[in-house]
Amino acid sequence: MNRIRKGDQVVVTTGKSKGQQGAVLSFSGEDRVIVDGVNLVKKHQKPNPNAGIQGGIVEKEAPIHISNVMLLNPETDKGDRVGYRVTDGKKERYFKSNGNTVEQ
Repeated sequence: MNRIRKGDQVVVTTGKSKGQQGAVLSFSGEDRVIVDGVNLVKKHQKPNPNAGIQGGIVEKEAPIHISNVMLLNPETDKGDRVGYRVTDGKKERYFKSNGNTVEQ
């Protein structure tokens, strides 16, 4: 079960984009995420006039393995580990460092 969801603010912990922050845009496969403005790569785009796509070199976000990102704790402004607990019959995510609930 993933502790990171679409729309979460995350920080990259390893790789060329280490320390960068962004929101999770989507999941690419089971264990990879695409983060807004992080891990940018250059792609040579072939023009397609029928679809209105202009050719050239474009920058786009590449997927990052989910183990290389951590959920951003807004109080400490650092990456934090996440756990699950059940309160009042509902499962919720919480930060392991201070026990606060993760806002949806």
